[in-house]
Amino acid sequence: MGVDFVKWTQGVEHNENGYGITLLEITDEDEAIDQLASVVPSHLASNYATVLARLGKPKAAAYLAEKLPTSKSIMSGDLGEIIATEYVNSQLEFEAPINRLCWKDHRNMSMRGDDAIGVYFPEQDGEDIAFLKVEAKSRQKLSQSVVDTAREALDTHDGRPSPHSLGFVADRLYEGGEEDKADQILEFQSGLELDDDQVEHMLFTYSSNDPEDYLKTDQTSYDGNIYQNTVAVYSSSHTTIIGEVFAQVGDEQ
Repeated sequence: MGVDFVKWTQGVEHNENGYGITLLEITDEDEAIDQLASVVPSHLASNYATVLARLGKPKAAAYLAEKLPTSKSIMSGDLGEIIATEYVNSQLEFEAPINRLCWKDHRNMSMRGDDAIGVYFPEQDGEDIAFLKVEAKSRQKLSQSVVDTAREALDTHDGRPSPHSLGFVADRLYEGGEEDKADQILEFQSGLELDDDQVEHMLFTYSSNDPEDYLKTDQTSYDGNIYQNTVAVYSSSHTTIIGEVFAQVGDEQ
């Protein structure tokens, strides 16, 4: 079960400097909370379904409880990354092949590396593999400085996904038995083999304020050759939604 953004957001799309900006205002908070709470377990605990099936609900609930962040800032960052990953998988031609937050060192710690990696695996002869490099920011009040920090992260490694992040994704795919996908990713781990048209960027934000002006400034100042896809989800109830999502996950276990 994924997230259906159409049911709880109202979108407006803009074209800036030849690139797309999608602004999604949350219009149904209850639906947003329900849908996001339904996917949080799969993003934070890869073995949750197995634990539930083998040990039952009480043991599974205890297992998941140790994965849920208690720090408000980490809750915010994790949910922003989860929403971004769900957007990639439901709205774009790329797939985010792993939910990387399952491998956090500690529930109240952030992870290093790119916030998400999307991959387009060729479906027919003549097509090239392509990668989506995602930087996600969740803030009560998004500012230009936060957007600028995201831009700096996207531009590292010559705009390519970091070798560390690609290797991490490939390792998890090998562990899951998806050797073919892992092999394809590792062919391009350094990023140096990728042409600009095999890479896209997604700057993703979740905030209480409409960040349109900040995102337009970022787009108009970008002078590289990699396609930019900017997405903002926003609601005046930003912080309340975060709290309700994690509270609901905890209550339902």
